[in-house]
Amino acid sequence: MHMGDRKLQILKLVIDDFISTAQPVGSRTIAKKYTLGVSSATIRNEMADLEELGYLEQPHTSAGRVPSDLGYRLYVDSLMKEGILAGEQMQVIRSLLVNRIIEVEDVIHQATQLLSDMTHMTSFISLPLFKKSKLSNMKLVKINESKVLLILVSDSGVVKSIHLGLRDVEQSILDNISDGLLHRLEGGTIEDINVKKISSVKMEYPEFSSVIDYLIPILRDTLRDIDDVELSLEGAKTIFDLPEFHDVSKAKAFLQAIENKDLLYGVIRDIDQDGITVKIGSEIGIDEFKDCSVVGATYHFNEDNIGRIGVLGPTRMDYGKIVSVVDYIRKTLTDIFSGIYL
Repeated sequence: MHMGDRKLQILKLVIDDFISTAQPVGSRTIAKKYTLGVSSATIRNEMADLEELGYLEQPHTSAGRVPSDLGYRLYVDSLMKEGILAGEQMQVIRSLLVNRIIEVEDVIHQATQLLSDMTHMTSFISLPLFKKSKLSNMKLVKINESKVLLILVSDSGVVKSIHLGLRDVEQSILDNISDGLLHRLEGGTIEDINVKKISSVKMEYPEFSSVIDYLIPILRDTLRDIDDVELSLEGAKTIFDLPEFHDVSKAKAFLQAIENKDLLYGVIRDIDQDGITVKIGSEIGIDEFKDCSVVGATYHFNEDNIGRIGVLGPTRMDYGKIVSVVDYIRKTLTDIFSGIYL
């Protein structure tokens, strides 16, 4: 069946109307709201054809039609108009992110809140990957006679603290070992720290070799097993404002799913590193989100380290607006971390 311009126009109008109203759309609605120069019967026939082609669905025989995942896919790829952010909106984003730079985590959390506020959807942003960051500082701090705290600071501003069991070691010895380790390891990525590099400190401080030998396997295992994915999440409760989640059991299942960090990160793990990625329904590949869509993007912290951005909601979302907001925030974050606004 031929997909002519009129069918495409009607499909766009049906989807635009459904996104706006959350109500199934009938041919009479399209005929009354929009000037197409054809009768309601002609529109009804075109909508029936679109249903046969798989772009529309009819939830009930007496009701109008709603877009299918295939319909949304065509809409996103070819029919929608990307929203244009007003100058005031861009200024709000810049001022809230650029003028409040203290820690990377602060910037990311602020960006996530902005994303949720502007899209009215569940939004999440991953912090730069700790293992791909460079080590900028480290310190061994004595807590008591049997415990020592290892503090690692990356160039992305992420701080990791690890409790170690270490008895009867003076702080002055820990300071010397910390300085020696930092001298040998500073500037390299966290994931490149290995036993050989840690062991080389023994040459500089042979009198502390027993302590260093104790630290080697602990540091090795800790750095290998460190939790690399950290997500800032905002707007989880916005789903209660959406008719798609008025069903309590459906809302509860969604909330439980986004609490699973690995599951949530899986939504944006394999998105394109350039541009915007839109996944609709089953395209996400995760059963818990089969009725959702995600608009995802990446921002760059440095050449090898990227973070990921996601806006997650029902398939009935304002794709044009959300794409524009995600795109501007990802560009702003990349500019901040590349030093353009510093």
